[in-house]
Parts: sequence; structure tokens; C-alpha cells
Amino acid sequence: MSEPFSPQRVRPTPREILRACQQGHNITTLLRSLHGQDRNTEDIIEVAYDLQSGAYVRGMEIDAHARCRLAHAEAIAREIAALGAPGTLLEAGVGEATTLSSVLAALNLPPTSAYGFDLSWSRVAFARCWLEQQSLPGVTLCTGSLLAMPFADQSVDVVYTSHTIEPNGGREEPILRELHRVARRGLILLEPCFELADEPARARMKTHGYCRDLLQTCRRLGYDVIKHEPFTPLINPLNPTAITVIRKPEAAAEPGHILACPKFKTPLLELGGMLFSPEALAVYPVLCGIPCLRPEAAIVASRYPDFFPKPLGSPP
Repeated sequence: MSEPFSPQRVRPTPREILRACQQGHNITTLLRSLHGQDRNTEDIIEVAYDLQSGAYVRGMEIDAHARCRLAHAEAIAREIAALGAPGTLLEAGVGEATTLSSVLAALNLPPTSAYGFDLSWSRVAFARCWLEQQSLPGVTLCTGSLLAMPFADQSVDVVYTSHTIEPNGGREEPILRELHRVARRGLILLEPCFELADEPARARMKTHGYCRDLLQTCRRLGYDVIKHEPFTPLINPLNPTAITVIRKPEAAAEPGHILACPKFKTPLLELGGMLFSPEALAVYPVLCGIPCLRPEAAIVASRYPDFFPKPLGSPP
């Protein structure tokens, strides 16, 4: 039997944090305490979700949970369809793709291209395996940040979230700006709703550092909110959820690329199994087939293209 985790340890190792997770500690709360933070940072969110990777796929083995997830996804699919059948679809914060796979199955006219990204590499790895099991191997997956999404401006017809902004309390505005930037036709948010919650639920949201005031922030940013109401079915009854639908005037022309350098939103070149950004002069690694497209993953390598043969007809 493993030794119980001691939160008194000043600098626990990642392995000790993993043991704490396995023993039932709430990792975001624990890490905020250890680092003296009053909000969840991206590093805290990444570690917390990476350590619990695999839990969502395992949950799909439980019939009641799987049925609830399916009903949740079918409701999302109806909202997507109401915006018009999308040619491209993105789940921001895809997790293990248990929601995305069911959304794609529920759409009468599935998109030509589907995308998903997450902070956690391990969760994306589980997502890829899950999608292959569901006979959906063509979805493009990568790691990425809500604060610097690796997608071009107005590059995806419909972007949606499902409890993705949730742990990012205090960063609602920059995240909404990024989601809105990428969406071409519409944006669908399924997130905790503080104003609809009772006092115990509000206390829980505060404890976990959940987001709030999304509707007010959208309106302050001048977004065209066409729906904001309670959302059912709830995956977690302790976490009341609202759906917020934002419509955008469709752009005149589609961009020439979708995946993009997260720093400059410019095209990426595949070289040597990696992705090179000519604008950033940096390489983004591809780990077990998964592009790592968070800004901090970039490796400055201005001469990287020089080590690969140039195509015939290219300038010297």
C-alpha cells in the first residue's frame, strides 16, 4: 500500500502529486495551496487534468454515465445544426473526445473536418485512441491553449466548449476573445452558470475557481448572443450549466489554413515529422503523432528548414 500523501511537504514531486490524485485529493485545490495561488493557472489546470487522464473513457463503460453523456452530446448537436450544417467543427478543450465523438455521431450532416485540442497531452492521446475505437480516426487533434489557440482567424465554422472555460475563473475575457476569433459562423458555450446556481453550488464554484459572468462578458465585448438559458441534461447536478450561443456574420473568404502557429496565427510547414513556423522561426514538436501547439512548446530553430531537401523548382 502506498504511503498517504502529505500536503505539508513543501515541494512534492509530480509522482507524489499523482499519488495524491489517486488517493482522492482535489488536485487544483491542492496545487493552488502549494503554490500560494487564489486562481487556477494554466500549469495547475494542465497537471490536474493530465493526472486524471483516462477517467472519462473509463466512465463511458458505466451505462448510466454513457447515457447521460450521449443525451448531453445530442443536445449540443441540435444547437450546432441550428446554426446550419458546419463544414468544419472544433471542440475547444476536447478532453478525451467522449463528447466530440457523440456529437459527430448525432449530427445528421457531419462536418467535412473536425478538430479538437486540449492543454493536456495525455488526454489528447486518450482522445485519439477513443476516436479510433469509435471509427472516427480522421479528427485532427493537438495540444493547445485557450489563451493562444493554434487556429487561424475565422477558420472553423462552429466552435463549441463543454465545461472547458470552467476552471479558468478570472480569465473569461481573453478566452472568449480567442474562441470568438477562431469561430467563423458561431460559438456555443456550455459552461457553469454562477447566476443560476443555488448557494451550495455557488460555494462549490468558488472553491474550485470556476468561471463566471460569461453572459455579461460576451455582451460587454459586443458579441451577438442569440441564446442564453439553463442547459439540460446535466452531467453533474451539482454544477448547473448554461448554454450561450453567439452568432457571427460569416466572413467573406475562407482562410487558406486552419491549424496555425499559436503565436502568430500563420501557416505551419510539416518538415521532418515536425511543424515549422516560418513566422516564429520555431519548431513545434509532434509527440506520438500529436502536434504540441502550445506557445511554450516552440523550439527556436531558425535554420531548421536548411537541413531538409528543397522541392524541385524552389529558389536557391
